[in-house]
Amino acid sequence: MARIAVIEDDVPTSNQLKGWILAARPGVRVDQWFSFDDAAAALERESYDVVVLDIELGRERHAGVALINAVNKRGGTPVLVVSGMPASIYRSIMKALDAWDYLQKSDFGETEFIETFLEVLRAARGRPAAAASTPARELTLDPLRQTSATWRGLRINLPLTAQRILDALYQRRGQVVSYEDLYAVVKSGRNRDNVRKHVATIRDAFREVDPAFDGIENVPMRGFRWVGP
Repeated sequence: MARIAVIEDDVPTSNQLKGWILAARPGVRVDQWFSFDDAAAALERESYDVVVLDIELGRERHAGVALINAVNKRGGTPVLVVSGMPASIYRSIMKALDAWDYLQKSDFGETEFIETFLEVLRAARGRPAAAASTPARELTLDPLRQTSATWRGLRINLPLTAQRILDALYQRRGQVVSYEDLYAVVKSGRNRDNVRKHVATIRDAFREVDPAFDGIENVPMRGFRWVGP
């Protein structure tokens, strides 16, 4: 039986989403959470097939972002974001965080929600189960497909340009990759300050899942070098 988490602080909206889900898939279990603390505790303790969440929970304007990051750290359960914030601004942000899709509350009805939800549920069921006996690779990434990189089995959230810089460093691990070489993977802002900002973003993303990460070395006046495993 599939398990779904609905994380929404507005009770009528939460009940409506639950009702639509059960109408589409009567056999699933739907857990409702109305606050950030309760939702975070549930995501830590439970295993869900799909998470449906709002970005704003009470006074916490971006609580959903923290919850998406928590989901990603535990294996990347598909997340469907349902929010009142403008889709023109937030859809790309949620995609960058690896959310499956974004629906703006004022712009969809039951049919669109159910179609999107069922698509997410099919994707969840199609995910291969991780084999406990298989050790996780140190680093996996595919910047051409724009999928999230993983570090020791944990997902790290990186913008596309940062992924391309990481790939360039990793492909030449142990060697210095010059600023000039890195300019080739930066679409705009081809200068040293911009490259350094992207590298800082990469380090921060790694340290969110591995606080001891120190795999990228700054080579003064020349560029950067991957020195990790």
